[in-house]
Amino acid sequence: MRPAPSPHRLRTAAAVALACALTLTARSPAGADPAPAPAPAPQTLAGVRAELQRLYREAAVATDRYNAAEEKVTQQQKRVRSLNGRVETTEARLAALTERAGAAARAQYRGGGDLPAEVQFVFAGRPERALDGAARTRQAHLSTRNLLTALVGTREELGGHRDRAVASLEDLRKNRRSMDTQREKIEKRISAAERMEARLAEEQRRELAELEREETAEAQAEWVDTGILDQVGTEATAAGRKALAYATRQIGKPYVWGAEGPDSFDCSGLTSQAWLAAGTVVPRTSQEQWRLLDRVPVADMRPGDLIIYFPDASHVGIYAGDGEMVHAPRPGRSVTVAPAGSMEILGVVRPDA
Repeated sequence: MRPAPSPHRLRTAAAVALACALTLTARSPAGADPAPAPAPAPQTLAGVRAELQRLYREAAVATDRYNAAEEKVTQQQKRVRSLNGRVETTEARLAALTERAGAAARAQYRGGGDLPAEVQFVFAGRPERALDGAARTRQAHLSTRNLLTALVGTREELGGHRDRAVASLEDLRKNRRSMDTQREKIEKRISAAERMEARLAEEQRRELAELEREETAEAQAEWVDTGILDQVGTEATAAGRKALAYATRQIGKPYVWGAEGPDSFDCSGLTSQAWLAAGTVVPRTSQEQWRLLDRVPVADMRPGDLIIYFPDASHVGIYAGDGEMVHAPRPGRSVTVAPAGSMEILGVVRPDA
């Protein structure tokens, strides 16, 4: 009977299998866009994990870029709709005033003089009042003409704004279409990573999962050993509690590219929707959340705050207290609770500062 293979041999076998998978998935069909240059084949399970992390990080960064492009298109569409509404309102007012001015002119013509027929009728009774009425009528005509002039100018100005906004919207749509191409390339990388994992034997997948747990635990322990949890806040604001409650209710729902609920989420889709449920609108992407929201020291964070991860701000979770956070990890995973210090923390932002 052969002795059971050692963990080292199992890890080596996993690495060899994944190296083969990497070689196969890195090849592009003839005429296709070249895939990014593959990293050197990993030699250990730690190397396998690093390669998987690299692939999924590439996907996360591309997701943020795509979501940002999508958000800009959405905002510009709202601006164009608003400008269209304002132009329509101005057109309606202009039409109504034009009709009133025309009616006054017709009445004056029927009267056969400088004063409208209605004013001449008043003249027959109390001449002094008729004169006052005539002056007021002329003033009203003058005011109407001035208002018509102003409305025409406003219509032309709004029309110019609208035309420029429409042109900007088309540029944004072109940029989004280029993001679609980028998204397709990154989805191929995700598929490559998923195929890599699928080709592992069951024992190798368990070894890889155990390695991930070990690395996560080590990172969290190192973070906790700094004494950070003795300083962070434990009480959330009312809005923070609502945001955290929303995020917690999503646990178990799958991570999906660009999704913001209700059935699936990406990382920033989860945090933006959580805070929207609390009545606060925050930027759609983790990079914009980091750029635009108020930053607080990590030592001052409290439940409900958003933790931004990695130097490129490509991931985000919502702090849940007790050293944990809720996040949507990556493709193939679901919304879950995880140690807050399990990844490289860039900083903390507070939507309700």
